[in-house]
Amino acid sequence: MPDEHETVGEARIREAIQSFAAAFRAKDIGGVMSLFAPTIISFDLAPPLRCVGAEALRKHWEATFAALQGPVAYEIHDLAIEASDRLSFSHSLNWMRGTLQDGRTTERWLRWTVCFRLIDGRWQATHEHVSVPIEVASGKALFDLAP
Repeated sequence: MPDEHETVGEARIREAIQSFAAAFRAKDIGGVMSLFAPTIISFDLAPPLRCVGAEALRKHWEATFAALQGPVAYEIHDLAIEASDRLSFSHSLNWMRGTLQDGRTTERWLRWTVCFRLIDGRWQATHEHVSVPIEVASGKALFDLAP
């Protein structure tokens, strides 16, 4: 049940995002992919410049999870959701930490924006954008920033 300030659409999107986060922590590719529409367009940190369609995004997630060993930490902070009848969006600051296959730890804050459409009665992500700030002069990604 949504609280008094949250619509049913917002509550369902929040639940879908929390399920996505739990699937990310479990490295559950099926659970992660359940957030995304078959027509998803994704702009993520890792190449390529964009993933078009669920199959391309699935390969991206498979490569991401293959690069990580052991448990993965993933948290969503400052989640804001704007929901209308059929089109909605969210944005948040997400934190992740994991161990790469070579034993190095990777930890970073990410900016995440997701656009949702109500398709067949279910909110599905049709567009996502993940980014980190860069230092303009050098072009270097700033992975060590935190809110």
